[in-house]
Amino acid sequence: MPENTKRSNLIVGISDMVISTDPSTLLTTYSLGSCLGLTVYDPVALIGGMIHCMLPLSSLDPAKAREKPTMFVDVGVPALFAAFFKAGGSRSRMIVKAAGCAQILDPSGHFRIGERNKLVLNKLLTKNNIELTSQSTGGSVSRTMQLEISTGRTTIKSPGIVVEI
Repeated sequence: MPENTKRSNLIVGISDMVISTDPSTLLTTYSLGSCLGLTVYDPVALIGGMIHCMLPLSSLDPAKAREKPTMFVDVGVPALFAAFFKAGGSRSRMIVKAAGCAQILDPSGHFRIGERNKLVLNKLLTKNNIELTSQSTGGSVSRTMQLEISTGRTTIKSPGIVVEI
C-alpha cells in the first residue's frame, strides 16, 4: 500500500468477527492465548475476514451461543466463512490461516482449551474439505494476529518475535 494511503485499523475483539472489502483495512486481534484466531482471504476480490473464538463447543452454553456465536469455534468459524462468501469471497481462491490455541493459564493441562479449539477447527475444516494454508498455533505464548486486506499479508506477533505466516 502506498505510504500516503491512510490505513484503517479494525480491531477484532474477543468473541468477535470482522469482514472487510476495503483494501486499506488492517484487521488485528490481540491476546490469542488459548483462543483461536482465524483469517480467510480472497487475493483476487481483496476480501478478508478474521474471527477470535474463545471456546471450542457451543454446547457449553447454548444460550450464549445464540447470543454470541463467534465465542465458539464450532459455530463461529462457519459464520466467518458464510460472511466471507456473502461479501463475495471465493471458496476456490480462499486462503485460511490460524493462530493461537496455546496452553496459557492452565499449567496442569487440565482444561486444554487451546488444544480443544484446534481440534474442533481441524474437524470443521476436514469435514468441509478446506485446507489450512498456514498456522502459528500451540505452545505457551500469547499472540497478536494481523491481516492486511490489500496484500493478504498475515503476521503473528508474540513476545520478541514477528513472523509472517
